[in-house]
Amino acid sequence: PGRIDLGLGRAPGTDPMTMRALRRDRVETVDDFPRDVAELQHLLGNPKPGQKLIANPGAGTQVPIWLLGSSLFSAQLAAERGLPYAFASHFAPAMLLQAIEVYRRAFKPSAQCDKPYVMIGVPLVAAPTDEEAMYLASSIFRRVLGILRGARGLLQPPQDGFFERLGAHERAGIADFLACAVIGSPDTVRQGLQTLAEQTGCDEMMFTCDIYDPALRLRSLDIAAQVRQGSAATGAQAA
Repeated sequence: PGRIDLGLGRAPGTDPMTMRALRRDRVETVDDFPRDVAELQHLLGNPKPGQKLIANPGAGTQVPIWLLGSSLFSAQLAAERGLPYAFASHFAPAMLLQAIEVYRRAFKPSAQCDKPYVMIGVPLVAAPTDEEAMYLASSIFRRVLGILRGARGLLQPPQDGFFERLGAHERAGIADFLACAVIGSPDTVRQGLQTLAEQTGCDEMMFTCDIYDPALRLRSLDIAAQVRQGSAATGAQAA
């Protein structure tokens, strides 16, 4: 409530075939993205006298712009422009800590942010027990394995023992992809989120809950919210 963010990233957000269907087949250069960011900042700011292109209803809204990334490019650009930065650790965690370090070290204060501000993506599967959470997470394991094999598809129902039946190489690939995932009971989730917070010093987390049953997806978010509230209350008592 009361919050709107605009997240900007370089990737088309899909596979090459869909990208072409969306008419995103032009070869982009390294200069395109910084120029696009500057243009959007201009269009969302207060119109200047004689400005010919006015964004309606965006002009004058000053909608906060975030830069999104899974490498160092957007981290450097976000630091240079003084913008908040969101890292795609929910699917590309390998460079998370390096990107955050680059962003914080090079950050220049701006009208939008006077200091670095970081969000990380976290795959979340929360359930009453660790066993149920791992069962529900098999839908994610199946999806990730399809991505790694170049065979993307719709999210599938969970399967008992799916991860255990895979070969060591496949399990390692899924584990690397989901290195920032938090899967388990409320206690496991609490510890996992705390560990990520300590490792990254992030200001916010954004959860992705790829659980097949929408009701259980919402339950997962409810559990995370309860864990957060419980941690906040504990911290207040300790203070």
